[in-house]
Amino acid sequence: MSEIESVTGEQGNFTVTVRRRPRYVDPDKCIACGECARKCPKKTADEYNQGISRRKAIYVQYPQAVPLKYQIDPATCIKLTRGKCGACEKICPAGAIRFDDTETRVTVRVGSLVLAPGFQSFDPSGIRTWGYGMLPNVVTAMELERYLSASGPTEGHLVRPSDGREVKKVAFLQCVGSRDLNKCSHGYCSSVCCMYALKQATMALDHVPGLDASIFFMDMRTAGKDFERYYNRARDLGIHFHRCRVHSLEPARNDGSVYFRYITDQGKQVKDEFDLVVLSVGLEVPESARDLAKSTGMALNGDGFAAVSSFAPVASSVPGIYLCGAFSGPKDIPHSVMEASAAAAAAAQPLAEVRNSLAKTVTYPEEREVCGEPPRIGVFICHCGSNIAGVIDVKAVAEYARGLPGVVQVERSLFTCSQDTQEHFREIIREQRLNRVVVAACTPRTHEALFKETLKASGLNEYLFEMANIRNQGSWVHAGQPAAATAKARDLVRMAVAKAGLLQPLPPVTVRVNPNALVIGGGVAGLTAALGLAEQGFPVHLVERACQLGGNALHLYRTWKQEAILPFVEKLVARVKDHPLITVHVKTEVVEAEGYVGNFRSTIERSGTRTQIDHGAAVLAVGGQAHKPAEYAYGKSRQVFTALEFDKLHLVGDERIKHGKTFVFIQCVGSRNEERPYCSRVCCTHSIQAAIALKEEQPDRNVYILYRDIRTYGLREALYRQARELGVVFINYELHQKPEVQPGPHQLEVTVWDHVLHRPLAIDADVVVLATAIVPNNDADRLARIYKVPVDADGFLQEAHAKLRPVDFASDGLFLAGLAHYPKPIEETITQAQAATARAVTVLARRRISLDAIKAVVDPERCDGCALCLDVCPYHAISLEQVEAGSERRRVRVNAAKCKGCGVCQATCPKDGVSVGGFTLRQLSAQVKAALAC
Repeated sequence: MSEIESVTGEQGNFTVTVRRRPRYVDPDKCIACGECARKCPKKTADEYNQGISRRKAIYVQYPQAVPLKYQIDPATCIKLTRGKCGACEKICPAGAIRFDDTETRVTVRVGSLVLAPGFQSFDPSGIRTWGYGMLPNVVTAMELERYLSASGPTEGHLVRPSDGREVKKVAFLQCVGSRDLNKCSHGYCSSVCCMYALKQATMALDHVPGLDASIFFMDMRTAGKDFERYYNRARDLGIHFHRCRVHSLEPARNDGSVYFRYITDQGKQVKDEFDLVVLSVGLEVPESARDLAKSTGMALNGDGFAAVSSFAPVASSVPGIYLCGAFSGPKDIPHSVMEASAAAAAAAQPLAEVRNSLAKTVTYPEEREVCGEPPRIGVFICHCGSNIAGVIDVKAVAEYARGLPGVVQVERSLFTCSQDTQEHFREIIREQRLNRVVVAACTPRTHEALFKETLKASGLNEYLFEMANIRNQGSWVHAGQPAAATAKARDLVRMAVAKAGLLQPLPPVTVRVNPNALVIGGGVAGLTAALGLAEQGFPVHLVERACQLGGNALHLYRTWKQEAILPFVEKLVARVKDHPLITVHVKTEVVEAEGYVGNFRSTIERSGTRTQIDHGAAVLAVGGQAHKPAEYAYGKSRQVFTALEFDKLHLVGDERIKHGKTFVFIQCVGSRNEERPYCSRVCCTHSIQAAIALKEEQPDRNVYILYRDIRTYGLREALYRQARELGVVFINYELHQKPEVQPGPHQLEVTVWDHVLHRPLAIDADVVVLATAIVPNNDADRLARIYKVPVDADGFLQEAHAKLRPVDFASDGLFLAGLAHYPKPIEETITQAQAATARAVTVLARRRISLDAIKAVVDPERCDGCALCLDVCPYHAISLEQVEAGSERRRVRVNAAKCKGCGVCQATCPKDGVSVGGFTLRQLSAQVKAALAC
């Protein structure tokens, strides 16, 4: 609804003019009840569902919209286009409709900007050979996404658009709108299409048992963490993969089926027919993003994406303006989320000196002491417009609630979440001296926090609150059964009241925060994180077990953009060493650690001397290492090198390289196999860079790259194209037919099966270069045990969630970055380190951290120290201690700062010796008994 119109000023002092389009709905009054949309007579194509279904002129774009407020489409609204109707205004119970709304402009002053305008999917309708828009059963992947969604227009049923018939055979065509300069002028790879095709094909198999699914691709680019395993699983499920690019689609018969021809790996031409063809469309820069770049004066590259340096991947060409997501190039969700945190860190760094200067402290009245009082329960029942009251007899439920034990007040309201109702809510609590509150309304997922705030503002402990979800679990799921929905609402209210009568105030849990940080690992990731934290004003201890800083980057020379790496690393190391807030510990290891978020104590050791460091957060960035192969004559011939060895020899002018005429690069050495079923992400780009350099030095050289899939994702595709134009020969091989290398008297004989010639091909090579896997450092597993954080099946550090928390561990206050997490190029390592910095600052910038008070509590009378709960705790929050009570005995102890209140310990304890506040066995039992007391 808003867009930047202009930006003036400079870093630290920008003036931004924002144009706000009219919403025609007052967002402060709208409560998203949906009455307006139900009454609106005008329908139009639903953009969110890709035009497959229709929406009303007044609408919410999608159910998870933030803010969850309605808006009116001025192009289709009858009132705005013809001056008639106005039904939404008449029905709106909150008086939120504003037909006189107008466009406004707002001027704001800011110190930094973060731009994240996103992307748009490629529109294939203008290209006849793909049949989109002409053949009804040719759809884009975005459309298929909505077909497969349970909340989509077909409720997850995979049917053909032409006749609604269930799909039995589907084809996915890759690289539509990507890697194609002829049809769409998009030479780059869109990075996400291979994975979303695999996901959609796998989901389709779940939706349609026995579905015949095929994916037609040039290279399967599953280069992210765990992506290769997903690819392998898809093959195991029976999805067919064909390495070819389909030229054109044609109608098969009058029933809407689609056919096309393709060439198999065996060179056979096949004509096949499908019920549905899915075009895996790529990503492109929307015109609005280009306009945004123009308004800020920032530079774009040749493809229209924001121009960035590998060494400052979230910084635009304008100081103080940062960016994230697909604005700087196609990327997936985990990378975009990392970039968002990295951009936040970069934007905050120049503003660190004025941190908290605009912050305001919220004050609450003194909490009323209710312990010892008999329960005085207030039940507040919401109509939610007609969302609830249109199905459930709310008045009958209210009358029923008045007769429940402990209930002294029952209130009904049209919308319990509205501002005026919240005011009334507080008045009733004070007037009636309520000491427990039950709200019967919608889901606690969206509204529990609001009602808890109301309790705090009324002087009650926020945990003296219980919610009954009579909308989602009542009126919505029993919309056609009002009597049953009403009966179920009574049950839900009765259960909530039964539990509420036993609720006890929970004391606040806060922990003091030590503002020091610990960074483990002195490579680019660790250096970037340490410098980022120090620049924001936090003292940092940087620990590196080697004798010098720099890590693997000391063995790299140029990025894929041809930027010199060593000068950057040298400058970075110098800045770290010279920074007054950074203490560097080289030839040092972490040997012990204890503590929790805000209060860790790590023990480091150097030359037998141990030192303790107290810190509030830690970043683990211990890097990775190159796999040393035992194949392809490595170690047996002086003409076989790993990629890093070759780079060094090439740089110093080694005679074997200088005079070599035939070079063979072998990809995926030690990776993408049974032992290491992952892609090392950097190898294809690295080998192609080296191949280009060899050809540019001596164009008559013969350079071959033997590959399984070329994974020059994103804008790196330009390198692949350049290499082909220079004459580099690419030969595909399969895992079951790996190349063979035999040392000869002067040259190496490399034999590989040529899938085009369908015969073995022998190459007499002067040099063979092996693109070896990146494997975890030995230190990673040791540190994981010390800090009690997980590693994945390949030995890399395991993040809490790939998309939601890609740089966090499940244990608060601990973060990760770089190769220790997964193989990645230097710009992605820097991004992840900056993201870890941002996440660590969220801890270090606070003097104290307030935690959720729902924690496990040990009953010393019941706990016998059996320690069953110790092993099952996923957060390592429970420890065993010796106590003396007449005689020595054991008892478990819960660290409240680590505990997440998950309840696994409570479910495990055979003696009821541990319980979770707000979910005690007594409270849960009362709910169960109430549920059965029909």
